[in-house]
Amino acid sequence: MKVRKFAEQKIILGDVISVLNDCVEDGSIDLIFADPPYNIGKKFNGKQKKWNSDDEYMKWCYQWLDLCLRKVKNTGSIYIMAATQYMPYIDIYLRDKVTILSRIVWYYDSSGVQAKKYFGSLYEPILFGVKDKNNYTFNAEEIKIEAKTGAVRKLIDYRKQNPTVYNSKKVPGNVWYIPRVRYKMAEYRNHPTQKPEALLERIIKASSNPDDLILDLFAGTFTTSVVAKKLGRKSISIEIEEEYVKLGLERLNFVSEDKSNHTISNNQDFQLTLDINMEN
Repeated sequence: MKVRKFAEQKIILGDVISVLNDCVEDGSIDLIFADPPYNIGKKFNGKQKKWNSDDEYMKWCYQWLDLCLRKVKNTGSIYIMAATQYMPYIDIYLRDKVTILSRIVWYYDSSGVQAKKYFGSLYEPILFGVKDKNNYTFNAEEIKIEAKTGAVRKLIDYRKQNPTVYNSKKVPGNVWYIPRVRYKMAEYRNHPTQKPEALLERIIKASSNPDDLILDLFAGTFTTSVVAKKLGRKSISIEIEEEYVKLGLERLNFVSEDKSNHTISNNQDFQLTLDINMEN
């Protein structure tokens, strides 16, 4: 296990269960975001992440979920992503432990063929829960979007005593259209399940305040910590693959990058930087 803190962003290279047990203080986190491997056979850094059985996978998920509940503050929030076939198990497991406020659908388009003999998947579920339904952060004004009825169609609400145009801004519902990260986009990095900055920006703005501490259990391309840094939040990012930790160091501007191809300009120098910057 290796740990390095840069100003308000901490990066931890290690197994998520061990890191949560040994490196994260109980009741210290304002917002948790978890985007674990989906157990559908994707390769991460050339290694296929697949458990031997669904029961084994869910047992592992319950381990880190229980630890999350210990680490988050009583006023904190948790956002969990999962494959569609596993989210019901997580939902049922958590609903007696936290208050589930929203079951969010993040959907996107695809130019490729998703399936030919069934309806292909173009969405991923997100669970939003809080420990105390009467005391948690939700910054509605920070995340308002255009309301088509009022802003575009200019329809009148005649139910009111004095009919007026519908509101032009509203808090998003639980169905979010946010494009996926594509090759050659500015934020693109070489990772099979990279999440867009816009997705994390909405979550972080809604459920945290400046100087709050955000925990990302499966950092991947470190989108959470990148957005947290931009928005003036602190972050702890856990990642088990060293190659993705290198991506995190680069995206957080802790090393230089060759912008033309999103690779490290001098791999030997980068490895030296990683060794120096990561403490045992």
